[in-house]
Amino acid sequence: MSLLVDVLCVGRAAYDLTFGVDSHPLPDEKLFAHSLVSCGGGPAANAAVSVARLGGTAVFAGYLGHDVFGQLHLEELQAEGVMTNWIVRGASPTPVSTIIAKPDGQRTLIAYQGNTDKLPAGSIDFAQIKPKVILFDGHEPHLSLPLAAWARKNQIPTVLDAGSLHIGTERLAEHVDYLICSEKFARQYTGEQNEQLALSRLKEVAPFVAITLGERGLVWKNGQAEGHLPAFAVNASDTTGAGDTFHGAFAWCLSQQQEWLESLMFASAAAALCCTKQGARHGIPYRTEVEQLIKQHP
Repeated sequence: MSLLVDVLCVGRAAYDLTFGVDSHPLPDEKLFAHSLVSCGGGPAANAAVSVARLGGTAVFAGYLGHDVFGQLHLEELQAEGVMTNWIVRGASPTPVSTIIAKPDGQRTLIAYQGNTDKLPAGSIDFAQIKPKVILFDGHEPHLSLPLAAWARKNQIPTVLDAGSLHIGTERLAEHVDYLICSEKFARQYTGEQNEQLALSRLKEVAPFVAITLGERGLVWKNGQAEGHLPAFAVNASDTTGAGDTFHGAFAWCLSQQQEWLESLMFASAAAALCCTKQGARHGIPYRTEVEQLIKQHP
């Protein structure tokens, strides 16, 4: 019998080291960080934690190395209640990200992946799991493309977290039901600088499309309907992980069969709350926090 779960998150896991600084470093300048936050990261892994904190059942499928960062991240996922039996461990390093978080909430990220390759097709057996929704971040394309085809055949909704244009997001875009992308991806994929023109182009690719615009909110298109949703106003400390949280929350809403606009609003509130703390994983909110923020902004 297959295990029924709310959301299966497929893609990247990393380990984040977030340094809080008072200003952006200049050339040849030495800065002293006033804080250091270390925690697991990666779009799909963060999304899985987001689902779990909202009260859903989440599976993360991807790669973690047999190094200290991989072990720390594995234990962290398990402590959050994320199911980890679909993680591949190996000798290649766990990706590590160094994040410089500035006072205005903006950040600079340096990612290190070493010689860690994408997992080959068939390296994870999904036969014993039945997800209500599947979330992809595109970083494991060899696993994701066959899984997306299987999901469509079995009428399982799929979501793509398209943060930027790379081989995985480019190939998956036309094979998912919900294309939720950044402004950067929208411009790279369509060649359009105007978000409304990009939105119209992307609607030809996926049935449901939203382009997140940071503090400017998001624009969306669902069939013939379209609109703009403002961002929730918060005191931002670190924007790292806001997009990951948005996608995880949105996928959880889909698994609960919530309405489209309600799902977008809930995900937007979750993403805003993530920005209020340093370190992506530390900022991912719980359901009661999200509901409270929505009540405060009628």
